[in-house]
Amino acid sequence: MDEKMTQTAASVSIDARAEICQALNQSVAETVVTTMLAQNFHWNVTGMAFGPLHEMFQKIYEDHFEAQDELAERIKALGGHANGKLSEMVAASKVAEHDGHADDKTMISTLADAQRTVAATLAGAAAIAEAHGDLLTQDLCIERGQTHEKFAWLLSAHLG
Repeated sequence: MDEKMTQTAASVSIDARAEICQALNQSVAETVVTTMLAQNFHWNVTGMAFGPLHEMFQKIYEDHFEAQDELAERIKALGGHANGKLSEMVAASKVAEHDGHADDKTMISTLADAQRTVAATLAGAAAIAEAHGDLLTQDLCIERGQTHEKFAWLLSAHLG
């Protein structure tokens, strides 16, 4: 078996770890911004669909809060620095903050787009990890990406 394809964190080269950690920090940044987006919408949603949307937004931000930790812990396992500076995460994120002033359909659409963005970022991080033989990071990123795609689908189903 090709040794490169069976590497664990300790055996991934220093240069590869840096590239993987950069991709993971981007994933964390977008997860953090999307977490707050979901929580903001959870606080501010109104209308006839208040109950199910309030509940769904909470399920999303609770999932994402745990995911932030999983991704950051993988960065640390690779010997990297998990960036915890909120201003830098917001600046780096491809997901934009929102003030929460929106109708329910705009909230749903905005959050579904955010889910697709994070899924794409995680797919990119998975590809980087795979290129360096870091299958454990690849697996984490694929699993998280699938979760974000599922949330995008669940949200989009509300729009018909």
